[in-house]
Amino acid sequence: MLQKIAIHIFSIGSLLILHSCSSTKPTTVATAEIVLPKAQQEFRAAWIATVANINWPSKPGLSTAAQQQEAIALLDFLQTHHFNTAILQVRPQADALYKSDIEPWSYYLTGTQGKAPDPYYDPLEFWVKEAHDRGIELHVWLNPYRAHHKDGKAISDQSIVKKHPELVMYLKEGYWWMDPAQQQVQDITNAVVMDLIKRYDIDGVHMDDYFYPYPSYNGTADFPDSISWTAYQNNGGKLSRGDWRRDAVNKLVERLYKNIKAEKPWIKFGLSPFGIWRPGYPESVEGFDQYDQLYADARLWLNKGWIDYFTPQLYWPVNRYAQSFPVLLGWWAGENKMNRHLWPGISIGRDSTDKNLDETINQIMIDRGMQPQSKGVVHWSISSLTKNPRMADTLLKSVYKKQALVPPSPWLDNQPPAKPVVTTSLQNETWKITWTHPEEKDVFHWVVYYQYGTTWNYQVLNRNDRWLTLNRIKESGTTRQTLKAIIVSAVDRTGNESDRKLVEIK
Repeated sequence: MLQKIAIHIFSIGSLLILHSCSSTKPTTVATAEIVLPKAQQEFRAAWIATVANINWPSKPGLSTAAQQQEAIALLDFLQTHHFNTAILQVRPQADALYKSDIEPWSYYLTGTQGKAPDPYYDPLEFWVKEAHDRGIELHVWLNPYRAHHKDGKAISDQSIVKKHPELVMYLKEGYWWMDPAQQQVQDITNAVVMDLIKRYDIDGVHMDDYFYPYPSYNGTADFPDSISWTAYQNNGGKLSRGDWRRDAVNKLVERLYKNIKAEKPWIKFGLSPFGIWRPGYPESVEGFDQYDQLYADARLWLNKGWIDYFTPQLYWPVNRYAQSFPVLLGWWAGENKMNRHLWPGISIGRDSTDKNLDETINQIMIDRGMQPQSKGVVHWSISSLTKNPRMADTLLKSVYKKQALVPPSPWLDNQPPAKPVVTTSLQNETWKITWTHPEEKDVFHWVVYYQYGTTWNYQVLNRNDRWLTLNRIKESGTTRQTLKAIIVSAVDRTGNESDRKLVEIK
């Protein structure tokens, strides 16, 4: 039997206070006495690498159906384990795991560089839709300068290596690398990024630590850019060679950030540099010098706010004196002058020992304690979780027990969406909660909060959901609790949660 519900609106909370008897007079609720629940906010992301088929697809040349099945399995894993972001590598070596008129189809997708999937589909279009249908953000991950990987097999005529040999250098370990100081190289990377954000409904653009190549890629010899360096000097350039290289990278980072914001302000730009800026910063830190070796002045990018989220690769344990996770995280936090998101990358190991489980959980908890204003980490890589069931299960039962929303980015957008319009009905012993919204395109998630007895809980639902059912009575052992209240809110693409008007139902 369907029961009609009378609705009374107050000034805070779409809070629905449910009663099975409609003849009871509405009671005014003192708003000061109500403490509204709040969903957890935490960036929970995993890198999905395509280079060398590290994560997806599992090997080159899989059928379209097999590629899609593998992608869905990874996204289902993220959803069921309460992750909210996938960082998918779409440009591993100046190629594309999507339809591009600028660069060739990736070898890692079809087994032949330049060959499209058959039967045809656009993998990125597929990933974006499937991610969003699961309430997961999709960030595209690009390598700005790698022209060809040593394991990338045959180079097609469409590759920059053959189309523009003047822009690339061969390195002794088998890599081809673009020359970051050349304006045409910067223009190509900018064009790739802008093409992606214009044509795809992505949530973020992400770059990792490969700027100038690691010295080992060229047998420890210096990067072979003498031609462009000499041209710079002949044109009156006054910078040192190191500063000249860093300036080239800085210009690209700043340009990308500004161009992304001009086109689609809500798209987040993320950078994931090597975890140490320079040895001695802070004073206990030792190790590789990215400033001097990769010509990446990552501290400058963070200081200037040329990013929306910063993910230094802090791949060391807590008790590693010379590269301690919390020590480095604290140093980077001190450099976060513009109050951007600081979500470190973690990679503890792939074994399922108690020690490794504890280290992983400890690093997540340390991050939460040190950065309560914007919590979150990025896991390298998704295979460390999918191929380690004990780790994945432990995280789900502990630190990731509840779903979490991506923290908002107020410098991008601080206007929350309108509140949803909520209706309820009681049929037999089940409440059905339904909602509509005046601007559905402004909504990325719905949050349904519900109270049994004195305990609140919630579910984060995806953009396509419009209803949820809840039992009127919740039984746990000998305890019976009645559903007392419900709140429904809308959350937009940048994490703003809607106003929630208090509604009392009798």
